[in-house]
Amino acid sequence: MAVNTDNLLFAFGLTLLAGLSTGIGGLFAFYAKQTNKKFLSVALGFSAGVMIYVSMIELFAEARNSLEAVYGSIKGYWATTIAFFAGIALIALIDKVVPSLENPHDLHDEEDVAELKHGDPALLRLGIFSAIAIAIHNFPEGLATFVSAVKDPTLGISIAVAIAIHNIPEGISVAVPVYYATGRRRKALLYSFMSGLAEPLGAILGFLLLRIFINEALFGWIFGGVAGIMVYISLDELLPAAEKYGEHHLAIYGLILGMGVMALSLLLMA
Repeated sequence: MAVNTDNLLFAFGLTLLAGLSTGIGGLFAFYAKQTNKKFLSVALGFSAGVMIYVSMIELFAEARNSLEAVYGSIKGYWATTIAFFAGIALIALIDKVVPSLENPHDLHDEEDVAELKHGDPALLRLGIFSAIAIAIHNFPEGLATFVSAVKDPTLGISIAVAIAIHNIPEGISVAVPVYYATGRRRKALLYSFMSGLAEPLGAILGFLLLRIFINEALFGWIFGGVAGIMVYISLDELLPAAEKYGEHHLAIYGLILGMGVMALSLLLMA
């Protein structure tokens, strides 16, 4: 199976943009007078809806088609299911390894640190370790975006948009404590942008895998694993964060809207 060079460049560009959206979160933290939490809640729910719909309707089906073509109907279905839960296990393991204090799921905004003392070294430590934790967490997301975009550019765009939206509050959670600790916006923005660079690194790993081991079975295993990763992120991270920033129903409305937009876009491009 040959991979077009233009597809590779397009996929890497998508992954880079999705990763650097953490820096957009940093910009929001400084140049918005106050974070619009209702909008953020709907946006995070929307991102979860896109991820869940794409994972269960598109990625799982793509993985099953690829693996059944290689292993046969029954074994291929088993392999797809194993890949799906292996993806869930991988991202759950990453969450387990990352210390809870610096876990990217514990998002920090202006109000969370407003009462803390400026220049507090603990704040700088929180910001730095949040950036490291988010980088570790974003690495498999970069691989997911890249491989999906190589196989199907339309699918890759959908995944990149969803990941970019969910990276914005992560950028806020890095930039705010670093800024309050140092008083330097440039340094805080730098850390928030750098935390997203793990995604293009994941894309580079994806490129190396495709270059060395490229075949239908590899695409199937990766797509199955990516589906599991995205479902886990949606249920464990995006929906709880959406509820934290807004009301329960706003998060659900965003979720349904994300699914609807994704379904319509796939129908129109079919």
